[in-house]
Amino acid sequence: MRVQLVPPQSVTEPRLWVRPEQVLGMVLRPGSIEMGVRRTELTEFRYVAGEMILPHRHEGKWVGLMNATYLQLSISDEALMAASDREVELRMYRKFADPRLRGLVAAVHVEMAAGFPNGRLFLDSVEQAIALALINGHAVGQRPVQRHRGGLGSARLRKIKELVDANMDDDLSLDEMAQSVKLSTAHFARMFRKSTGQTPH
Repeated sequence: MRVQLVPPQSVTEPRLWVRPEQVLGMVLRPGSIEMGVRRTELTEFRYVAGEMILPHRHEGKWVGLMNATYLQLSISDEALMAASDREVELRMYRKFADPRLRGLVAAVHVEMAAGFPNGRLFLDSVEQAIALALINGHAVGQRPVQRHRGGLGSARLRKIKELVDANMDDDLSLDEMAQSVKLSTAHFARMFRKSTGQTPH
């Protein structure tokens, strides 16, 4: 998960923003942002602290005057797939409220302000929680999500199996397996053991 603080911008000429990955934004201080699907048809959205923005991925939006500071989180496809076991489309919101997501993003903001002392494991865990909240509350045509009592989700297990199958004749390290599902080595080993009852060795 990538975390970016987006400050107010004084540029008045509309710019086209396209995000290749799924992003989630939370406004940190009251303000406004001009947005629209066309350069000539921008609407001003006024925000209070804690309100969220969930744009469509790959779809461009025009952004004009921006007088709001917000935190932007890029949620990986791996996290969304692990939360849903399938590709999903999320609803698009220019402005919405969700107390669970607000709490999770606020925790990331506190972590960022402290210099990310808890490292990758913290961000991976929060990203999984955010992905699950997005799937459960904001997916189009959502279906019940399979819950896991711990361990790796089925999408991650499938990815590990494919990696092992493709490298049967090579020495595949624990680090390589952990990196393939974007987890730390120690966390991956624990989660693998919970999922399969065996060590990844």
